[in-house]
Amino acid sequence: MSYDVLIVGGGPAGLSAALALGRARKRVLVCDAGPRRNAAAVGIHNFVTRDGIPPDDFRRIAREQLRSYPNVEVRDAQVDRVTGTKGAFRVSVGAETLEARRILVCTGMVDQTLPIEGFRELWGHAIFQCPYCHGWEVQDRQFGFLARPEHASHVLPFAIQLRAWSKSVTLFTAGAIELTDPDRSQLEAAGLRIVTAPISRLVARGQHLEAVELEGGEHIPCEVLFAHPPQQQTRLVQALGLGLDGDGFVQVDPMRRETSVPGIYAAGDLTMRKQSALAAADSGQHSASFINLELTLERVEPTAP
Repeated sequence: MSYDVLIVGGGPAGLSAALALGRARKRVLVCDAGPRRNAAAVGIHNFVTRDGIPPDDFRRIAREQLRSYPNVEVRDAQVDRVTGTKGAFRVSVGAETLEARRILVCTGMVDQTLPIEGFRELWGHAIFQCPYCHGWEVQDRQFGFLARPEHASHVLPFAIQLRAWSKSVTLFTAGAIELTDPDRSQLEAAGLRIVTAPISRLVARGQHLEAVELEGGEHIPCEVLFAHPPQQQTRLVQALGLGLDGDGFVQVDPMRRETSVPGIYAAGDLTMRKQSALAAADSGQHSASFINLELTLERVEPTAP
């Protein structure tokens, strides 16, 4: 079976792209499989008209709307392999081999939990990445921010902005980041507490964080912890050999969203540090518009002079 576009990933980016391409009368297949990155999230926020909607409901409604377009198909299936070249890709989906003129990868990123006791169990419940997504629901609680050396340049602005949601913010450097005297002065002037000792474990009651235990046994009260654990690309992205930037995100052309492999495009969290459902959906729609333009131009017959 042949498709104009095969979309890998059925989150906000993939679903948004499928809608735009479907309305442009392209034949589209969305393949969605594997664990969902926001599985622990209760709701999607900062998405106008959809604020607070559970992720499963968001996907269900999107799929229902796509059913209005008979040229769009959605499968709960995994893409195992992509071969071929631009205009003639061959895609292994289970026992089938499908053909597609273009590939759009919307697989998101894979979060790796930090090797701290209690981190995995609290991830998505008391440990979050983004205050814009979760800050309102936990406002005025005792916040913590676990800084990591990979993001040293972002520590100061991120830590200070947490004061928008809580006046009690502790920056944990865990001995991994050396703060300059000006940075320390600015953080302290903003009312943040700085704790530099290594962390032993997270003290919790069920899925509720109570404190961060330091090596040596001291407990620092903390109800909400913000952290940016390492991320990696999915195995499919790695197998495709797509070019990555210095932070590990898929490099795309700023306008067309095409990757280093001609005919393969990427949209959503796997391409950018600003990761949110709304940003991913916008990225998917952006990619779809340029894919549609390319495909449509290919169908235009040149006129005789």
